[in-house]
Amino acid sequence: MRVLRVTTRNASFQQWQALLTSRTKRHRAGEFIVQGVRPIGLAIEHGWRIRTLLYPAGRPLSGWAVQTLERVPATRVAMAPDLLHELGEKSADGPPELLAVVELPDDDFARIPLAADTLGLVFDRPSTPGNIGTLIRSADAFGATGVIVTGHAADPYDPRAVRASTGSLFALPVVRVPSHREVLAWIGDAGVQVVGTDERGDVDVCGVDLTVPTLVVIGNETRGMSEGWRQACDRVARIPITGAASSLNAAAAATVVLYEAARQRRDQL
Repeated sequence: MRVLRVTTRNASFQQWQALLTSRTKRHRAGEFIVQGVRPIGLAIEHGWRIRTLLYPAGRPLSGWAVQTLERVPATRVAMAPDLLHELGEKSADGPPELLAVVELPDDDFARIPLAADTLGLVFDRPSTPGNIGTLIRSADAFGATGVIVTGHAADPYDPRAVRASTGSLFALPVVRVPSHREVLAWIGDAGVQVVGTDERGDVDVCGVDLTVPTLVVIGNETRGMSEGWRQACDRVARIPITGAASSLNAAAAATVVLYEAARQRRDQL
């Protein structure tokens, strides 16, 4: 496969640079940048389409990087190390061995199975990319079947979200939709309960049966769930806490509820 060379801040470099900072540019181009050995490896393992692989020109590469360049059918770009260092967001270790430009998937509910073991996680209007990534990582770790991001929200494909997910973004379906309406239309009469989370919920989370098909709703970090989601919930659960903390971080709350769901489902076996 032909190798392209980039040694200046040409149009291609500027386009890739914009993918790091501009949500609009990412979605207009239909691609985003992935940094790190594990995330790139998981993107390949789970069949994501890699459009471009960038590597530092004139630098020795590890066996992993060489094998990836050889086996992945993507455009290869040998880039000046100082420019690649910028796209790698200036890691203290110097330019990365590889960066991947990956195609964005469709926001299609068909990617998330609706079945007897459905455990979906909804993040309503999250404002922090890092929280989205952390929540996706927890959802992957505790057996969720998918993550849905609703409303005006931070971007799951922001580099900060991708890094915080430590690659789980590529192992778990993530779908973005405008509001709760699309989600409720999707689950329809499939028998999926909707469980919201709130510090003033009417039942402790351990008192909710999470072994049945469930969507867990986590609200915005500051304002909580929207009124639309609150009205859609079958139950609103609270996480009992002690100490001086008045509430948990949204991603931490999601992790607690997901763990409880995994515990209940494990104990049922």
